[in-house]
Amino acid sequence: MAVAVKQICGAVATAVSVAVLVPVLVAAPAVAAPARCGAATGPYQRQLEAQLKLSVDGRQSAADCAAIRSFQAKYGVRPTDGYAGLATYRQLLVVQAGKNPNAAGKCPVRPRQKVACVDLSRQLTWVQRGKKIVFAPVPVRTGRDGMETRPGWHRVYWKNRHQISTVYNNAPMPYAQFFDGGQAFHGSYTDLFSGGSHGCVNMRKVDAARLWNVLRVGDLVYVWGRKPGT
Repeated sequence: MAVAVKQICGAVATAVSVAVLVPVLVAAPAVAAPARCGAATGPYQRQLEAQLKLSVDGRQSAADCAAIRSFQAKYGVRPTDGYAGLATYRQLLVVQAGKNPNAAGKCPVRPRQKVACVDLSRQLTWVQRGKKIVFAPVPVRTGRDGMETRPGWHRVYWKNRHQISTVYNNAPMPYAQFFDGGQAFHGSYTDLFSGGSHGCVNMRKVDAARLWNVLRVGDLVYVWGRKPGT
């Protein structure tokens, strides 16, 4: 190893002192290892195992936990902890719906007409024109038990970007699009993966904003199925 030497001249010409600088080895900053994945078995363990092509036994393993955590990270599910809970399962339904959410044909196709499809069973909404998907499926929260989102055919009859509820404590309803007797698509600031609405189709605000630009007054809405727990 080369040793750096620096000569220092003193006040007296004949006095020369030599300082030897010994290099100091500085340890590289430690890189934090990923936190150990220790989530317990979740209620949707089997569904996630099947989707991620893991051994389907309904029991959490270290490999299961790591794979579920990777899935959560990829699709922005929080917390990213490897637990197969409701929020992760709901995102799984969106992924499974993919580019063909109407594979079962439960949302009627209307040639050259837009239909906003509300699948209560899977808690998904998408828009199709004929057989073409013009608004990809997104997670929603529909009406709770006793206040269910009404099934059947409806039409968008009024839109208000800055709607405030006149019934439920002035609750904000951004990007509201009403389709049946006070029930509407609108953005929500609360957790979509717990409870239920008062009948409206709650959406993440960013999704409600995109849907606002897709639907027009007069467009069709079709609701079917049954929300889990109702």
